[in-house]
Formats: sequence, C-alpha cells, structure tokens
Amino acid sequence: MKVLVFLSIIISAILPIQNTDTTKMDIATFGNGCFWCTEAIFSELKGVSKVESGYSGGQTKNPTYKEVCSGTTGHAEVLQITYDPAVISFDELLEVFWKTHDPTTLNRQGNDVGTQYRSVVFYHNDTQKALAEKYKKELDASGAFADPIVTEITAFDVFYPAEDYHQNYYELNGEQPYCNFVIRPKVEKFKKVFKDKLKD
Repeated sequence: MKVLVFLSIIISAILPIQNTDTTKMDIATFGNGCFWCTEAIFSELKGVSKVESGYSGGQTKNPTYKEVCSGTTGHAEVLQITYDPAVISFDELLEVFWKTHDPTTLNRQGNDVGTQYRSVVFYHNDTQKALAEKYKKELDASGAFADPIVTEITAFDVFYPAEDYHQNYYELNGEQPYCNFVIRPKVEKFKKVFKDKLKD
C-alpha cells in the first residue's frame, strides 16, 4: 500500500500539469475617438481582461503617434480589447461602443478632428461583422440619433500598439487638465449608465 502511494506521488511529480482552464478569450477592435478617453471606459467592464491603445486601418507600417496625428497614415486611434465572451458578449461591447461616443460625426469627436478619430469597428470574423452591421442598421432605424450613423465597419488587418506613455493614460495621468475636464466626465457618465457591467 505504501509503495502504491509513493508511486502515485512520483508519477504526479513527473507528469505535466494539464491546463483545465478552457476559457476562450476573444478580441474586439474599436475606434471611437481619442484612445485616452475610450481606454478608460472599456477597461472598467467585467469580462475585459486587457485594453491596449494603438493604431489600425492605415497603410503605414509601425506608425508613430506623431505620424498618425498628421492624418497621412490612414490609421485610426483604436482599442484592442481582450475579453471573455462567457462574461461579456460582443453585443454588449457594441452597446458600450455606440453609447459612449458620437457615431454621426465624420472623422470627428468633439474638438478632436481628423481621420484618426473616425468611428470604426474592425471586425475579426463574420459574426462580429454581422452583429455590427445589424446593430448599426437598427440604431439608424430607431432614430436614436438625429443624424445618420457614419461608423465604418471594416475587416481587421493589423494592430500596432501605441507608445508606452499612451497605455493606461487616464489611470496614470488622472490629475492632468485634459483628464479632469474631458475624460473624467465621460467616465463618470459611463459608470452611471453601465453600473451593472462594471468590475467590482
């Protein structure tokens, strides 16, 4: 009996540990204005494990922030969102996306003007494409916005992470004037509307 117990311990020690975590994470990529503002919103959602600011949708490889801001690279400021679809669905992310920016202003969000601030969903598969198109069509038909929705729905190609100082910008620079007067009101409004979806 002691031998069997000893062998069991030895076998357990040498066998590779099996990963029993079957959680499958998905990716969503949204452009809805300045990523300093939008990153602060999506990072608060339950089921979202990572939000990274960056650039997508342009023709220049490895663009810098300065190049993107020039409007010559074709990129949009975007968020690459890693999420658990068992906790939060793509539909729910779309709801937050469309309710936290103005999708009717072409290449503009408030005082931020340029193609880099365009409203865009970069879909990663046919399901995301169908859901985004359905949601956009239904929102337009509902009259939720006085003007037509101009959100671009485009196949995802490549994501370039933004420079380190852009990541977690609001969290790390919350006392700066831009954060206080522009980002904070948006985050506070978002928390009131989506309080049931926030992380504890």
